[in-house]
Amino acid sequence: MLDTDRVVTWRGRPGQDERLRPRIVLGFHGLCLVQPVDDEDWYMGSLYEDGSVDCWSAYDDLHAALRGL
Repeated sequence: MLDTDRVVTWRGRPGQDERLRPRIVLGFHGLCLVQPVDDEDWYMGSLYEDGSVDCWSAYDDLHAALRGL
């Protein structure tokens, strides 16, 4: 588990980036899974050296997200 005090951006559609407020952040080397405060979905993304996360994929539940890793 990683600290939730970080910038997390959902890059779902070009030009429509959305900032997510993370409830849970799970780190896996250069990748991570994020569950936002106001959403039950899990988002996968890249974890950068500055601690920020850019998410590009979404999953309905943690099991599916873990399989996506």
